[in-house]
Amino acid sequence: MLKTPVEPDEARTSNPPLPLAGKMAIVTGASAGIGRAVAAQLAKLGAAVVVSGRRMARLETLAAHITQMGGAALAVEADAADNAAIDQLLAKAETWGEKTGCGLSMVVVNAGRGLAGGLLGSDESQWEYLYRLNVLGAMHLMRRAAARFAEKKQGDIVVLGSVAGHNISPFSGMYGSTKWAIAAAAEALRREVCGQGVRVTTIKPGIVESEFQDVAGYTFDNFTKMVQKFGAVLKPEDVAAAIGFVVCQPPHVHINELVIRPTGQDYP
Repeated sequence: MLKTPVEPDEARTSNPPLPLAGKMAIVTGASAGIGRAVAAQLAKLGAAVVVSGRRMARLETLAAHITQMGGAALAVEADAADNAAIDQLLAKAETWGEKTGCGLSMVVVNAGRGLAGGLLGSDESQWEYLYRLNVLGAMHLMRRAAARFAEKKQGDIVVLGSVAGHNISPFSGMYGSTKWAIAAAAEALRREVCGQGVRVTTIKPGIVESEFQDVAGYTFDNFTKMVQKFGAVLKPEDVAAAIGFVVCQPPHVHINELVIRPTGQDYP
């Protein structure tokens, strides 16, 4: 007697859900470089992404690209050094989340800028904004996000540090001091909120190929000549892949800190 064929297991015939499906991420500094790559990577993993920065045209182009690829994205213009703008960014993200059905689960604190030189050689007129953007604005966003996540007992805050803050270099001492400070703040926050199920991770990249160097005022003599010996440097997508790996860990697994260098980079 012939047996009725067994129906294939539904799990074997359908694609598994993407790891970040149903979650929303905010990425600051998303108009270029690491931020842009991180937003694209998180969207690829299934997250709805709020992309923020000061260059709205670039943000809209990125959001359109993510949408065309089947994802969901919202562009929000905001200066990450302005606390009021940060608060508005969070409010807009949460309103959008109510419409999309995705709760805010991740904040990538990426916006920042560099500055060539140390205490003696750097442009002192830029010090105040450097600290407002890289440290105070970042800490304000971290505080607001942590309060929301602690209430929900879950969430990821990913903070972009730098190897220049891991090993202070005289070539970028003022910038390195901001990244040293924000890494310390991130670790302090981690200890405050880890008991509420919130993960705070510091990512410390080495040399990354982007427009960052030009904005910071690095030149051939004070930067390029030094790093040529490293060979191939990191691309923004390399850092984005690492962040995707971090936020996709099971809830009980927390990668506190990750240092990523080009293979040939010995220092900083």
